[in-house]
Amino acid sequence: MNQKIKSLWAGVRAESPLLIGVFPFGLIYGALALGAGLSPAAAQMMSSVVFAGSSQFVAVQLIHDSAPGFVIVLTIAVVNLRHILYSASVAPYIEHLPTRWKTLLAYLLTDEAYAATIIHYEEAEFTPTSHWFFLGAGLALWTTWQVGSALGIFLGAALPASWPLDFAVPITFIAMVMPVLKDKPVVAAALSAGMVALLANGLPFKLGLILAALVGIFTGTYLENYE
Repeated sequence: MNQKIKSLWAGVRAESPLLIGVFPFGLIYGALALGAGLSPAAAQMMSSVVFAGSSQFVAVQLIHDSAPGFVIVLTIAVVNLRHILYSASVAPYIEHLPTRWKTLLAYLLTDEAYAATIIHYEEAEFTPTSHWFFLGAGLALWTTWQVGSALGIFLGAALPASWPLDFAVPITFIAMVMPVLKDKPVVAAALSAGMVALLANGLPFKLGLILAALVGIFTGTYLENYE
C-alpha cells in the first residue's frame, strides 16, 4: 500500500468516531426535508450540492415557513461564515496544492472533517501526502451524510418519534471539541463562545453563532498573546 492510500485511510479512521453522530443527523434532515414539502430528488440534491448539515436544517425550516428565496440564501450564508475560519486555519497546510485539489478539499471542508484534519496537521509530522488524510476524512463524512440523508428521505415519517436522533447532534460537536481543549486559551475560547451562543440564541438569522465565534476568537487570541 503506497503512502497516499495510507494517508487516505488514516483520514477515514480518524473521522469514523464522529460519523456515529453524523448518520442520525442525516436521517433527521431527510425526514424533515420531506415534511417541508421538498421532493425526494430536491432533498437529496441539497445534501449533495450544499453539503452543510446546519445550513440544510435552517433552509428546510425556512422553506417550510415559505420564506422568500433571498432570505433563505442570506441566512445560509450567515450560518456558513464559520467556514471562513476553517479555511484560514488549514490554508497554510494546503497552499502548495494545485487549484483542483484546493477546490475539492474546499467542498469537503465541514465541521467534522476540519476537526479531524486540523488535529492531525498540528500533531503529526506534515508530509507531501498529508492532503490525502484531509481527502479521506472529507470523503468519509460526505458518504455518511449522503447515505443518512437518503435513508431519512426513504423512511420519512416511518422513523419512530421516540428515537432520540436529535441527541446525536450535540454529542458529535462535543466529540469534536474535546480533543483540542489542551490549554487555557483554547478552554477560555470554548467557554466564552458557548456562553455567548446561549445568551444570543434568540438573535435572527443565527447571528448568535457568528457573535459567539467572534467572542471565542478574540478571547483565545488575547490570552494566547498576553498570557
